[in-house]
Amino acid sequence: MELYTTLESILTTSAPQEKIAAFRDFYTAYKNGEITREADTKTTVFTAPSYRDFCTVIDPKEVPRRNKLGSQQGQTLLTHAIAHIEYSAIDLALDAVYRFRDLGEEFERDWLSVADDEVRHFEMIEALLRELGSYYGEYPVHDALFEASMRTLDLLERMAVVPRYLEANGLDATPLILQKLAPHSSDLMVQKIIGALHIILDEEIDHVRKGDKWFLYACEREGKESTSYFEIIEKHYPNSFPRRIDINCDARRQAGFDKDELEKIAFTKCL
Repeated sequence: MELYTTLESILTTSAPQEKIAAFRDFYTAYKNGEITREADTKTTVFTAPSYRDFCTVIDPKEVPRRNKLGSQQGQTLLTHAIAHIEYSAIDLALDAVYRFRDLGEEFERDWLSVADDEVRHFEMIEALLRELGSYYGEYPVHDALFEASMRTLDLLERMAVVPRYLEANGLDATPLILQKLAPHSSDLMVQKIIGALHIILDEEIDHVRKGDKWFLYACEREGKESTSYFEIIEKHYPNSFPRRIDINCDARRQAGFDKDELEKIAFTKCL
């Protein structure tokens, strides 16, 4: 099994069950040392996300609002949105290994383990979605994560934008969602969603930390200061900092953000 052609096949597989089954077969072979590498195979810049064949893709501003979390419909919309983030994150992790081919097996192991986590997260959330009488693809989604990955085709920008910005923003957003769910915590389904979100939050800290490690590596390799992070984010997401919501200071510290970075990112000072 050749690494890069197999990854491209998985990345372009649309149906979730087929993608996940193909990844698990591949990942087992990878861990067993049954993989070859032909780094000179052509790298594709994908023009559409893999989920385009079963999800309706719309502008992010038009995605259904996730409110009334005490209702089944509100819980369904929230769970569907989380499932989409986790499904997108599978491709983001696999694309890093597929695209950045000169970084050795440590890089491969890091991002394939992230992909494995994201598969597990997606299946956990999709199971809740089905309990709610829905399924992934029932509601429209946006392709902002896919677009971000295809705009960042070098290692420095990819590590800055995907794990250290987009995923790190998730570290901030999850506690806010948990706060909104708390008044409804007597509901068994809400309890299940809260439990799943705690698992995701804990494991996403490690994902962002891996991004931090490889961002710093890319800075060193390219002779850049780590402060280039803010230039990259301003380029892709102008006026993002300081964030207008409370940030998860503790989680961001665990994920590698230093004191100076937190002061620039946070609207209110981290204690």
